[in-house]
Amino acid sequence: MGVVERIWVAFAALNGAMAVGTGAYASHGLAGDPRAQELFRLAGQYQMWHALALVGLVVLARRAGGPARFALMAAGWLFVAGILLFSGTLYAIALSGPLAIAMTAPLGGTAFMLGWVVVALAALLFGRRFFEEG
Repeated sequence: MGVVERIWVAFAALNGAMAVGTGAYASHGLAGDPRAQELFRLAGQYQMWHALALVGLVVLARRAGGPARFALMAAGWLFVAGILLFSGTLYAIALSGPLAIAMTAPLGGTAFMLGWVVVALAALLFGRRFFEEG
């Protein structure tokens, strides 16, 4: 496993742990603030799903060759950006209220969507090569 793949698996695992912790904090630490609870839960859900997706991309990228591998790596970077921008912004808003950087959440959501589109295109455009050993 290459350096980038190891970093992604570690990043995904730490984000998975953080998503569990933020879910618990939303339920207990933010019990008096329904809006903050909802923002934390939403951020945690997206963080967890995309942490799991990132691990899946590592598995696929290790089996893919050529342009398919490149596309999967690009999708992984988009998922990393999405986690940081979308989930990170929602956590910050929940803890401190409206922020000047609040518009970074839509950028993170866009990164998530683009990542999924790139995965779909890789699967459709590269056919059997999608799962060839690189």
